[in-house]
Amino acid sequence: MAIARKRQVSLVDTKYYHCISRCVRRAFLCGVDNFTNQSYEHRRGWVESKLLALANVFCIDVCAYAVMSNHTHLVLYVDDKKAKRLTDKAIIQRWHRLCKGTVLTNKYLQGQELSKIEWLFLNETISEYRERLANISWFMRLLNEDIARRANKEDNCTGRFWEGRFKSQALLDEAALIACMAYVDLNPIRAKAAATPETSEHTSVKIRIESATAGKQPKQLLRFSGKPKKQMAKGLPFELKSYLELVELTGRCIREGKAGYIESSTLPLLQRVNITPENWLKLTTQFSRVFHGAVGRPASHGGYCEHLNRKRRANVSNCEKLLA
Repeated sequence: MAIARKRQVSLVDTKYYHCISRCVRRAFLCGVDNFTNQSYEHRRGWVESKLLALANVFCIDVCAYAVMSNHTHLVLYVDDKKAKRLTDKAIIQRWHRLCKGTVLTNKYLQGQELSKIEWLFLNETISEYRERLANISWFMRLLNEDIARRANKEDNCTGRFWEGRFKSQALLDEAALIACMAYVDLNPIRAKAAATPETSEHTSVKIRIESATAGKQPKQLLRFSGKPKKQMAKGLPFELKSYLELVELTGRCIREGKAGYIESSTLPLLQRVNITPENWLKLTTQFSRVFHGAVGRPASHGGYCEHLNRKRRANVSNCEKLLA
């Protein structure tokens, strides 16, 4: 039985979430449909452009993504502190970039005088907008609805384009986060849609590599801020160079079909998050198959389940085997 979205997201425990959306129609989201020989490759650009545009408006950052032929993978970071920090005017302006807003929000931005009652309703609306801008469900809703409308129009049909719900997984610690990001970035290689990370079109790893060659980090994605420390800037708690090396080496093992031992000395990131090389290959090739709920070391599950008032701890046995 599906778990309500509000019982999957606990920002007290983690701000990182893995989201998956799948198509329900036989027709492809992207790529070439072998049945009709029609190409939908251009739709990958739709998804990527909309995704990065939404991240520029929402208080949600994109850590990793891959746009596949019939599904998308996203790793998102919810910056709820930023949503609370923004001014009322900034909140309304951001929401108006997504939707038309209300009569009151438009009057406010135009500098028109409001009555006490109007101010009361306006403040309620602003609080609602502030909450939505840090809400994964609203982010995914606006992403998927836009793509569905455009695809339906192009296909001259109506009805569902995506599954009724997107899947969401909480990533409770660094080990779960880095494994899931690598799993997402390596999706095209496992599907034989690309030979190397730098040629994986419409993925976050391609953007990161292109920027890295110029000595920069992409502005569209959540940046790597280096090794974890007490006082550190917002960003992924890893080194960019180590992550890219990790993805490349893992991808090489997957492509060559090796059963699974990588010298730990060549993968410093694995040593730090304490995952054995054998388990690392399993995590980065079977993440969605192995885990069907929150992911993290067993110790991370306690607080997460307590905050969401959940008795069952899904994935605990697999987490003990692969992340302990």
